[in-house]
Amino acid sequence: MNRTEMNKAMRHSQNVPGFRKYFWISLSGVAIALAGCTMIPKYQRPSAPIRSQWPAGTNTTANKPAAPAAEIGWRDFFEDPRLQDVIGLALTNNRDLRVAVLNVEATRAQYRIARSALLPDVEGTGAYSRQRFSGNVQVGGFNKIKPFTSSQYSVSLGATDYELDLFGRVRSLKRQALQQYFATAEAREAAQLSLVAEVANQYLAEREFDELLAISQQTLGAVSNYYRLIQASFNYGNTSEIDVRSAEAQVETARANVATYTRQREQARNALELLVGEPLPDDLPKPEPLASQHLLPDLPAGLPSDLLVRRPDIRQAEDQLRAANANIGAARAAFFPRITLTGSAGFSSSDLANLFAPGSHTWSFAPQITVPIFETAYNRANLDLAHVQKRIEIARYEQAIQTAFREVADTLAGRSTFGEELDAEEKLVNAEQRRYDLASVRYRNGVDSYLAVLTAQQDLYAAQQRLIQSRYNRLTNLVSLYKALGGGWKEFTANH
Repeated sequence: MNRTEMNKAMRHSQNVPGFRKYFWISLSGVAIALAGCTMIPKYQRPSAPIRSQWPAGTNTTANKPAAPAAEIGWRDFFEDPRLQDVIGLALTNNRDLRVAVLNVEATRAQYRIARSALLPDVEGTGAYSRQRFSGNVQVGGFNKIKPFTSSQYSVSLGATDYELDLFGRVRSLKRQALQQYFATAEAREAAQLSLVAEVANQYLAEREFDELLAISQQTLGAVSNYYRLIQASFNYGNTSEIDVRSAEAQVETARANVATYTRQREQARNALELLVGEPLPDDLPKPEPLASQHLLPDLPAGLPSDLLVRRPDIRQAEDQLRAANANIGAARAAFFPRITLTGSAGFSSSDLANLFAPGSHTWSFAPQITVPIFETAYNRANLDLAHVQKRIEIARYEQAIQTAFREVADTLAGRSTFGEELDAEEKLVNAEQRRYDLASVRYRNGVDSYLAVLTAQQDLYAAQQRLIQSRYNRLTNLVSLYKALGGGWKEFTANH
């Protein structure tokens, strides 16, 4: 087409304001879908199958005013700078958390796909065809003696297979997709809470094995010195062989413990690096010992009903229940006819210059209704399945509440007892240390046999191990309580 023909076509298009009128008249039925209702049952939250109060004997109140755990940032809950940096690295690099984030993006895209079905897909089309006919054909009932060539130009706007959502099937599917998107977002938050708690627990496990290794090495050094002393005494005939063999057995036991805790410490570090998603940098702050780890002990438990809004896993289960409820509406709507519209409006001409001229308007309108006749059994089975799936989601929702209740109750019971246990273990270590020191002095002065020293040393070593384990158990219990109450989502406490 040359410039003159193009200018002529543009002038004709400006003289036909009725184009928009014809097109929108052909799609005027679209507005009907906006008035469609849904057949989704009215949602009612199931009652929580738990007690209204925490079990008796648990410490549920804080000693001083504190924000709910869900509002406390993890940088304020964990004071160890090295642990803070490790958690920050894990939130950036952990692969499971990345998958959870990508799942949110995927379900959000699925929701947008379901929502787009509420509006017609309007497409613009431009076409040009050119065809040569022979002289032995009839066109319009007349024989053509000479061959000829025919051209056709057309432009149009149209919608294809747009469903009028009179009974809410599309809206129900959109609601279902929306609730699934919400559920995935809650799953992503639950994944972060779990990751923060897992990183903290694994970090504390590494500290535990490191300290157990340290006291094992210290014990190995002490018993090795005693073994050399007893061996020398035996060589001079001042002691019996049984004392030598007892000391040797103690040395080998300590050596085995050193090997065991060395292995467990390395395995704990490997597990921590897996959670972090990369090797730990060398420039991290120096780790704090378990005795210097300060976590917020005064987390208020609140009421059990608070878990319904503070725990992302419970909110996720309820979103899944709402999605199943919406799916029932789509299954009900399948029993009713489906009306789809296909239409277009545009211009067609054999001459490009006259494409937008008066009289070249074209339109088409093709509504279609589909009535289920022999699909009743299928639709009924599909509706029954939707009801069963809803009952499954109710059971999962109730189980999520019960699991959360038990987790909080268990950690509250631990908070009430671990403090007393730790205090007793510290006093026991002090007593065993004094006993060992006295037994060593008495043995060197020839008052007692080596058996008294051996027994005292073994009891001291066992008490030191239990003290380290008690410190670890108390700290991990506080971490579990923080997670069970919904903490770990925010980095900083509000108004920090």
